Amino acid sequence: MEKISLVLGSGGARGYAHIGVIEELERLGYEIVSISGASMGALIGGLYAAGKMQEYKEWVLGLDVLDVMALLDFSWDRRGMVRGDKVLGKLKEILGDIRIEALDVDYTAVATDLKRNREVWFQKGDLLEAIRASISIPSFFTPVEKDGMLLVDGGVLNPLPVAPTMASYSDKTVAVSLFGDAAAPKIEMPEEVRLKESKLDEIASEIVSRARQWFESQASEEKEPYHLFDIIDMTIESMQKTLVGYRLGGYPPDLMIEIPQQVCSALDFHKAYEVIETGRILARKSLE
Repeated sequence: MEKISLVLGSGGARGYAHIGVIEELERLGYEIVSISGASMGALIGGLYAAGKMQEYKEWVLGLDVLDVMALLDFSWDRRGMVRGDKVLGKLKEILGDIRIEALDVDYTAVATDLKRNREVWFQKGDLLEAIRASISIPSFFTPVEKDGMLLVDGGVLNPLPVAPTMASYSDKTVAVSLFGDAAAPKIEMPEEVRLKESKLDEIASEIVSRARQWFESQASEEKEPYHLFDIIDMTIESMQKTLVGYRLGGYPPDLMIEIPQQVCSALDFHKAYEVIETGRILARKSLE
């Protein structure tokens, strides 16, 4: 059985694709011995390492309109729109209290310390705390303050953190980037999933609308095609896509699986079904 070091990149909701990739790796008989992840990569990787990924998958696939609304604890804090306490509470319910040292898989969650402009690698300590720091998308989730650090999304400095896996013994390093340029494959969705996601789309549109209003100047009546919220999101995505190329120059993986950026936007967390299936399909093609 080949041993795999798995690197899971950042990219918001596109990170659901990591679930499909991992399931396909397992189906083909690979053994994952090391995981490094940033943002959603750290979240999915941590859930897998703790043996809780399937429980999380069932939860996100089962979310209905009321569930999504209940998770939105808007903070209107100047540091970020959403506190994330409700999402964190659900993750704690799934994960329980577990330390990184207790995991059967070597695990690293990568965050960014804005005060010192450096990467922070979580390789020990509370797993949930490490995940929360790594998923703190700037402008969306409020940052984490810890030991004098101001921690945000690991993808700000390292969207595809291959380096933490270099010390692990494995036969191959497989990296999953969420910034691919190819067209997304067509996914046939069950009717009940399609109907549910159409309702969730309405909520997602409302969230974006409220976010735009929050960032807009109330004094201005001129309507621009892009608002500050759009610009921040596009800037972060463009920056991360560029950084992936630079990072891979120093630490190239043996195999790269690229999830198309167009499969969904970074905040389309209600589109779990098709994104998971996209990850599964593209992993199968790459591995074959």
